[in-house]
Amino acid sequence: MNRCPIRTLRHGAVLEVTLDRPKANAIEASTSRIMGDTFARFRDDPELRVAIITGAGEKFFCAGWDLVAGAAGEPLDADYGVGGFGGIQELPDLNKPIIAAVNGMAAGGGFELALSADIVIAADHARFALPEIKAGTLAEAAAARLTKRMPYQAAMELLLLGRWIDAEEARQRGLVSEVVPAPQLMLRARAIARLLAEGPPLVFAAIKEVVRESETLTFEETMRRIYARRFPTVARLYASEDQKEGARAFAEKRQPIWRGC
Repeated sequence: MNRCPIRTLRHGAVLEVTLDRPKANAIEASTSRIMGDTFARFRDDPELRVAIITGAGEKFFCAGWDLVAGAAGEPLDADYGVGGFGGIQELPDLNKPIIAAVNGMAAGGGFELALSADIVIAADHARFALPEIKAGTLAEAAAARLTKRMPYQAAMELLLLGRWIDAEEARQRGLVSEVVPAPQLMLRARAIARLLAEGPPLVFAAIKEVVRESETLTFEETMRRIYARRFPTVARLYASEDQKEGARAFAEKRQPIWRGC
């Protein structure tokens, strides 16, 4: 019987997803489809509010596309499932926070997977690279996203040279939120996840949708859509009991009770 390439664990409102494909946590099409289905269920479960994605072991977060599968004939444009490669890069309406806990090397598609998260925490020994250039192919998602995350020349250096950067350089370049000693990685990721799980889910959803959709809009058009409630998550937030609860709690000098409705 084939072992499942991912492991999931629920802690209250937090879902942990661990990529577990020895030796390098590389992803081929069937694993990607499982990841997409997993994150789609996370998206659609009202009891879950935050997810953590990490890799098994201490050496690899994810080595990207499985070259062994490629050598066996799997095409680069295979069916990677509802969420695209790795399950979250193209998953529609994924309006809940995702934390990447990078426990080791993140190469190629593994680097792109981390870039798809909202918050990235890295172990101090983690490293990042886009080595596709050395294999004569394109790092598609990184080419589309990286210049929006960091200065143009810095992004192009990583894309054109394929060199490795360590966790601290990734933090300095704004690609990683925080670097922690390896034994503290999941402790820190879980602490952030708990903090997010206690926060206002409708606000988080509105933030994610506005940030995502405004990438292709002017500032003026984005604001017009917000004021006109043309973003579904914003319309739901502004009509919600949570919106009223936030104002009441502020006036009453107490912690709000968020119900997501």
